[in-house]
Amino acid sequence: MTAPTHPLPTEPTPGPPQPTPASVPAPHAAESTPAAGPALHPAESTSASVPAPASQKGSQPARGAASSSPVPAPAVQQRPAVDPARWPDVAAPPRASRLRTALAERIVRRALARLPLRARLAGAEDIGLGGPLMEIREPEAFFRRIGASGLIGFGESYMAGEWDAPDLVAVLTVLAGNAADLVPAPLQRLRPLWALRKPAAQLNTPEGSRENISRHYDLSNDLFALFLDGTLSYSSAVFRSLPATQDLLPAAQHRKIDLLLDAAGVGEGTRLLEIGTGWGELALRAAARGARVVSVTLSAEQRELARTRIREAGYEDRVEVRLCDYRQVTGAYDAVVSVEMIEAVGEEFWPVYFTALDRLLAPGGRVALQAITMPDDRLRASRSTYTWIHKYIFPGGLLPSTEAIERVTTGHTRLRTVRRSGYGAHYAETLRLWRERFTERSAEVDALGFDAVFRRMWTFYLAYSEAGFRSGYLDVQQLLLTRDQSPAQEAL
Repeated sequence: MTAPTHPLPTEPTPGPPQPTPASVPAPHAAESTPAAGPALHPAESTSASVPAPASQKGSQPARGAASSSPVPAPAVQQRPAVDPARWPDVAAPPRASRLRTALAERIVRRALARLPLRARLAGAEDIGLGGPLMEIREPEAFFRRIGASGLIGFGESYMAGEWDAPDLVAVLTVLAGNAADLVPAPLQRLRPLWALRKPAAQLNTPEGSRENISRHYDLSNDLFALFLDGTLSYSSAVFRSLPATQDLLPAAQHRKIDLLLDAAGVGEGTRLLEIGTGWGELALRAAARGARVVSVTLSAEQRELARTRIREAGYEDRVEVRLCDYRQVTGAYDAVVSVEMIEAVGEEFWPVYFTALDRLLAPGGRVALQAITMPDDRLRASRSTYTWIHKYIFPGGLLPSTEAIERVTTGHTRLRTVRRSGYGAHYAETLRLWRERFTERSAEVDALGFDAVFRRMWTFYLAYSEAGFRSGYLDVQQLLLTRDQSPAQEAL
């Protein structure tokens, strides 16, 4: 998906000391590929990448309402067996001083006591105002992880089975809805001193972007096919009405694509550039309209399958899929479309990204984007923080705010946003359907070589992202941009 990168960007407690260059993970989830979607670093490990499944040795594995789902929630799972060789930072809590652990426990207890949920510690003590149940089975390990690495530790504690919830999305939705207030104001002001910072290795240079893409999108085409619908669309759908059902997802994905193609004016003979191929569904629908499509991606796995799908559909003469960074694209295009890719660009490169769109757009052309957004104040507060999502799902990513997009386009390009539509509730439903299908097909996930810890990690990622949209913390928007033709801009 592009799945949401930072549904809960605020760390619940002070994090560990800053990681040194030797302890940072490999680079991020990057540019010329959609990211769906919509954040960790322990003290003892030098590797932050997700271990490859046993059947893929050598490959590099790794986002409304408070109610999470209209279907019965799955039973709380037992603590998974953790392979320390594959999951070194999950197998055991990191080192943390007694003082740091005690401070973490005090802050977390204070936060939970004021929230509309029920946190049950070791099956005995309950904290909270009442609501969805959060079962903290191993409080000592839970608080120690959070004391050592904040929200990273919170996610790793879930992966380890130290806490669970019968309705995980409901618990995370409460946390997301109160994200700005989880950390006391004095500690918020000291955030630069305690929050982990993004490793320099995750910078989205052209070289870093290739590595970052591979760590997510090259996990396994078969894995993504297990929980996506037949269109293989890994971004928010747009439904006619909510809630939705699995059988409506393919049509809703086509509706999303058609809205973007219509906004960009794509039709017979249109020269279309797609930045972020995914598995080729948008290119296929554009070609069916008679467009000539150039689609760029950095994922070798996605490119291979997309080209196969395009060939089987008989559109090889209309669609070219290039393994290429968006910065390297040349030419002029009547329309540029990019779906949930800006989240993976990285803030440092937002001006480069939008300048490239401006440069590649022919006179009178249109740019249609789909982007996951977060509130501008939370973007400013958390922009440099290193999170669970960075470590395990989308290294190096950052969600923009609508204000940030306006600042960049106004300051660096002739592009201006002329229309914007929000579909946050639709992304929550899309993620729910993905999550339910992933859970239903857990045996097939196992058969691909992914273990129980991976399944908990992926479930947490999907639920974490869904919670961001259900709480209203995140939104997904379709934006139409055209060139400002004012005299001042014509002089540029």
